[in-house]
Amino acid sequence: MASRTAHGATARGRRRPRRAAWWGGVLLLVAVVAVVSAVVTLTGALSRNTALITEECTVVNGSVTYRLQPDQAANAALISGITVRRNLLPRAASIAVATALQESKLRNITYGDRDSIGLFQQRPSQGWGTAEQIMDPGYATNAFYNHLAAIPGYERLPITEAAQRVQLSAYPDAYARHEPVARSFASALTGQSPAALACTLRPPSTNASPAGVVGAAVAVFGPRNVSAEGPTAVITASGTDGWAVAQWAVATAARLQVTAVEFDGKRWERGRGSWAPATNVANDRVRITVAQS
Repeated sequence: MASRTAHGATARGRRRPRRAAWWGGVLLLVAVVAVVSAVVTLTGALSRNTALITEECTVVNGSVTYRLQPDQAANAALISGITVRRNLLPRAASIAVATALQESKLRNITYGDRDSIGLFQQRPSQGWGTAEQIMDPGYATNAFYNHLAAIPGYERLPITEAAQRVQLSAYPDAYARHEPVARSFASALTGQSPAALACTLRPPSTNASPAGVVGAAVAVFGPRNVSAEGPTAVITASGTDGWAVAQWAVATAARLQVTAVEFDGKRWERGRGSWAPATNVANDRVRITVAQS
């Protein structure tokens, strides 16, 4: 009897470690599942939060906030930047932006009435240039300004009348509805309204080079004194000219993968979507930082 008892005790003693190991494995599996679930939940939440960000560019004018989508704002910035390059009055930018809003919703579209195409719906058959030329936003903008500048006293005309004299539209009064947003964005993008334009954007989709920013800036504003410091392009500019360049950089940030812009004591960051005071930020050069890993 004693032998069986001893044998039974030994057998029971051998089974206990197996049960402990089994329960330990179960608890470890539960812990792993819990951690994985938490990581998946957090990742999903972050992904949803990023997806929920509404990408837009805004200008606050008094008590009213005007909004454009990033691609629209980039085209408004190009139109306004060419105004600066040509030494035209900011009024010219207001007229041109209002026209492009009416004609194409500020998008470089490949279709329109009859053979109309591009930002301003210019027609190759009407002498505006070849289809390839018109689809170049820089060419199309300069073509528009060539016609506008030939109108005596255009800067004193109502926006809708000045636009109509260039466009010869079948809807001559349609441009007036876009005047408030056009004037607000043009004022910011020609540097007349400092730190007025800001964009809220999702994280950059790819890396970029400061050389790309410099090339784009020179294409719009003309030759500049520029340099690169790591991921940052530095463009010499001051006063209203500096704010034109700085806000152009913000308006084109989605396209050029820009993450931050600094000028005249202020800094815009892509994630924050607004200008904020910043220390050691010069007023004679614009610093534009792009995404890099």
